[in-house]
Amino acid sequence: MQTIKRVAACATEVNRSKFLSFLVPICEFSGFHEKLKTQHPKANHIVYALRTLNEYGQTVENSSDDGEPKGCAGIPVLNVLRGEEMIECAVLIVRYFGGIKLGTGGMARAYAQAAKDVLAAADIVPYEKQMIHAFKTSYGDINKTVYRLKKADICEFEREFLADCVKWKVTGSKEHIDRFLDQT
Repeated sequence: MQTIKRVAACATEVNRSKFLSFLVPICEFSGFHEKLKTQHPKANHIVYALRTLNEYGQTVENSSDDGEPKGCAGIPVLNVLRGEEMIECAVLIVRYFGGIKLGTGGMARAYAQAAKDVLAAADIVPYEKQMIHAFKTSYGDINKTVYRLKKADICEFEREFLADCVKWKVTGSKEHIDRFLDQT
């Protein structure tokens, strides 16, 4: 299995329709999707496909056609992710209609090509199993802890604000967790 650490972007044009493709780590998916909606309000569609692992190590997949004909956008993108054995990432594709109808087959090929193009432009790395680390800090150490997490390339964390401290639960590879712990 393979994954990415940083966002990759690519543009593809098919019959004057523009496809802006983004490959993002799964921990950045929700925020990135919302950001694309605000950045591209005139886009006809924002299609996505994602693959992640649940706590039992099972692959969880999801896709959205976002108004395109059923099965013509999200599924072809998801199939590209499956074929490249990508995990813990998502592809988002913003489409601007160019005036020429692609048909269902042409649309499926165009979305699959846009996904392949962004994968070719991405820095793909082997997937490392994720682990969970829990700890507590004082309220005064919140910003410092967030900075240390980002420096260790850990972007997935939860925090619970208690009466006397902040309880953290971070998820990352063993290497990233160790890098975070070495900063103390």
